[in-house]
Amino acid sequence: MLLHNLFLYQDRYFIRVNGENDTLFYFFDYDVRTEDKNMQFQHFHTFYELCVMMGPNTRHILEGKPYDMETFDIIGIPPNVLHRSQYPPGDPCKRLIIQFNLPRNVTGLSNEYERLLGIFHREVPIFRFDADLQKKMFSKLNDIFLLAPKTDSMRDLIIHLKFTEFLTLLFLNQGRNQYTNKSEMSPMEKKIYSVTSYIHAHYSEDLSLDTLSQKFYISSCYLSHQFKDVTGFTLTDYIQMTRVRNIQSLLINTRIPITEAALSCGFASFSQFNRVFQKHIGMSPSQYRKRNQMLNAELVL
Repeated sequence: MLLHNLFLYQDRYFIRVNGENDTLFYFFDYDVRTEDKNMQFQHFHTFYELCVMMGPNTRHILEGKPYDMETFDIIGIPPNVLHRSQYPPGDPCKRLIIQFNLPRNVTGLSNEYERLLGIFHREVPIFRFDADLQKKMFSKLNDIFLLAPKTDSMRDLIIHLKFTEFLTLLFLNQGRNQYTNKSEMSPMEKKIYSVTSYIHAHYSEDLSLDTLSQKFYISSCYLSHQFKDVTGFTLTDYIQMTRVRNIQSLLINTRIPITEAALSCGFASFSQFNRVFQKHIGMSPSQYRKRNQMLNAELVL
């Protein structure tokens, strides 16, 4: 199916090259999402992710900040950044998710790869381009869509080259970005999302209902009720989940001792941390780290 004479798309179609722990990895996922499939809480990946929206009025939340998106907007999410998507009520929303890793230590090109991936670390890594540039950029993704079913021995290499061309066009034309965040929120929603953003930036500090209500000049009772209404979480659960998600990233990506990870992410005691981690993740921190180490070892083998 060709959407708006611009983008090739097919429901439940996917393309995979290698595994997510490989130096070179691609997963193109063409699918639909509806309001009832909205993520409950923000999550993270150890790889890069691009999302191309093919429907209006979706919202992405990055580190507690909401961003409204329209058809054919592109959002880039770097590794280990907490995020989630919210889809509007009504018809299913088509979207393309591209998850990938690129080889970073290519002799003679490592600086270029670093600069290319720098677009994911912009303050607002969301892109909206005019129709002519969209057509030029999405033609690279359409080439990949058409190439994927082929059994050509160079298939994976060509996918890599086409996607690198797409990223390069994104990098070279970032100055033509027309995206502005026009989130339509009530004053209270804006206040609550300011609180969530603050939590993500200061999760390692002493956070409580009292300290946050004082900082944002709102009564603790009102903040407690409004926070649950807007986010679906109690303030305490939201703080704990943000800390736990960041600890998960440390357990996967570093060798830092578990006790040190807990303290660095704001837990006052190790016993409290163990209890909270078990509650939200369903296993102990040591079991979680061991499981991921085993999965990584299996992927390497």
